[in-house]
Amino acid sequence: MTRAFYDIAFTPRVLEMQKKQGSDNAYAKFLAPEAPPNDALTEAEAAFIRARDGFYQATVSETGWPYVQYRGGPKGFLHVLDEKTLAYADFRGNRQYLSVGNLSADDRIALFFMDYANRRRLKLLGHARTVDAADDPDLIARLSKPDYRATPERAVMIDVAGYDWNCPQHITERYTRAEIEEAFAPTRQKLASLEAENASLKAQLAAYAAGARS
Repeated sequence: MTRAFYDIAFTPRVLEMQKKQGSDNAYAKFLAPEAPPNDALTEAEAAFIRARDGFYQATVSETGWPYVQYRGGPKGFLHVLDEKTLAYADFRGNRQYLSVGNLSADDRIALFFMDYANRRRLKLLGHARTVDAADDPDLIARLSKPDYRATPERAVMIDVAGYDWNCPQHITERYTRAEIEEAFAPTRQKLASLEAENASLKAQLAAYAAGARS
């Protein structure tokens, strides 16, 4: 839990609703002056982020509407540059530029990281800026995956403002193809070993039967 996240998220109306619903006391300690700010990522958060192959990203439009977008790629495409900075190469998509346009007017951003298999989730708030590929090709090269076939148009740099680990309640377990393949790898290896053993026994039995007939 992080005081920085709550300082941002717990607006007067939110606090009013918590008091009305009776949950204000449960969160009071996180808003106390002595609570640690925890606005910098530890290795636990960094490792969790690096292991993700996608996340949900929300920006704010000029009309005040939130826009949520899924960003995906190979594991580690979202880089943890340091305890306060995230970055990723923004690849060419449908060319609507909703998130990029929103960020040009309002740099506030929210990221939501999901680990469905282990029922874990991490929320992060920050301020984002974009860097065109032509303006800093070295940065783009650093953030790009050489074996990932996509064209980066820009880099998105995110300064961490606060984060919060969510409880696992109501998270449905889901698994990616890679996770399923990893889980079943020992079973496949065992089956392959048993099939090879079975084939060897059949060959021995056939040889024995042929010898008995001769």
